[in-house]
Amino acid sequence: MQLNRLSVHDLSELIKKNEVSSEEITKSHLERIRQVEEGIKAFVTVTEEEALAQARAVDERRAKGEELSPLAGIPMAIKDNICTKGVKTTCASKMLNNFIPPYDATVVEKLKSTGAVLMGKCNMDEFAMGSSTENSVFYSTKNPFNAEAVPGGSSGGSAAAVAAGEAAFALGSDTGGAVRQPAAFCGVIGLKPTYGYISRSGLISYASSLDQIGPLTRDMTDLALILNVICGHDSKDSTSVAVDAPDFTKSLVNDVKGLRIGLPKEYFGTGLAPEVAAKLQEAVRKLEELGAICEEATMPHTEYAPAAHYIISSAEASSNLARYDGVRHGLRAEAEDVLTMFKKTRSQGFGEEVKRRIMFGTYALSTDNYDAYYTKALKTRNLVKQDFERAFEKFDLLLTPTSLTTAFKISEKAEDPMAMYLSDACTIPVNLAGVPAMSLPYGMVEGLPVGLQLIARHFDEGTLLRVGYTLEQSTDQTRPTPDL
Repeated sequence: MQLNRLSVHDLSELIKKNEVSSEEITKSHLERIRQVEEGIKAFVTVTEEEALAQARAVDERRAKGEELSPLAGIPMAIKDNICTKGVKTTCASKMLNNFIPPYDATVVEKLKSTGAVLMGKCNMDEFAMGSSTENSVFYSTKNPFNAEAVPGGSSGGSAAAVAAGEAAFALGSDTGGAVRQPAAFCGVIGLKPTYGYISRSGLISYASSLDQIGPLTRDMTDLALILNVICGHDSKDSTSVAVDAPDFTKSLVNDVKGLRIGLPKEYFGTGLAPEVAAKLQEAVRKLEELGAICEEATMPHTEYAPAAHYIISSAEASSNLARYDGVRHGLRAEAEDVLTMFKKTRSQGFGEEVKRRIMFGTYALSTDNYDAYYTKALKTRNLVKQDFERAFEKFDLLLTPTSLTTAFKISEKAEDPMAMYLSDACTIPVNLAGVPAMSLPYGMVEGLPVGLQLIARHFDEGTLLRVGYTLEQSTDQTRPTPDL
């Protein structure tokens, strides 16, 4: 039995029946990391000793007859911009290369309380700025389906770890698609929740009004189990919404009869690879066969969303990253005076993409350019939100590609920042509007997974789960497995 290929709920059942121990499951995943990590490079830090200690603690609690969570003893991986007490958290940057947080992020605290086992911290684009995990100061992560292709970004390490069987599930962060696009490229499920539904406390900020933590899993039941733990209000996060989270497993219903699903024409136009479009149409036909009503929709301001997103996110990044100055946080370069120390610290500590976005954001916020760029971007954001509001007056759900193409080759877009930015064109509008969205694998094209994006109203993650679960139960398209 390949324990590292089983779902969270399957592993949980095995533990519950005393057919396998948490320690055995953890050792199986550690062995998998040893087997494939040299070729994948999904992790920045592997916490072997801590993982085994946590697993043994779960086994001891079970031996005493304690009632445990479905996540107890299950191996997880955490993106390296989410704080973990006593475990290095680097943001894949020289600036935080030696940062060891004194506390856990709220989501990590919640997961640890269930007995989930931390396998390590996953590679990412530096400070979550990128779409390919090529901007890490350490190394580029490879796609488990094809070592010549990127895993997506910025949560590429998290997606690759789940796809490769190095962890049963993972957490990433999503500012403009950074959970969903890697999920699509690596053939796993990735969800960006409604803004404010999952605490951002302990997430190292990139763009605070856009950032959200989201899970990556192999099936829909696992996704529901993890959302049950990490969703909910947190007083430590001023952006956390005070709403009660439901039991998401109750949304795992194999039925889409009568659901109205919109197909925004702006997402199916120029740039969409024909083979990806064919898989999406296949999914639409399947949903119609199962009783859903699929009709064309329109989101007229979609084309302006990437420009607005990169102005807003870069502006917020220029503010958030000002704290890394050699005095308050992060690296300190030696210099003969304070001003030179500031300059050398930021020059040495940040990579090229981070510097580019800080410069761009600072320019957009300057007195001469504020109204011309930042104010217009905020107005555009509002128009994008209104597009979604109008669409949801008619439809229960929207269906789009997660990405216009399958995973592109390593270095293919590295020298063209604009092409890299536009690789997130389908996912960016969701972050501007703050609505929930999920990427679900739907088949393969030339050996690489295709991602199907489902978008719902605020706090309607349940409908995403329902449709995803129905497709999962009704087709063989949602669980691609890499041959490693």
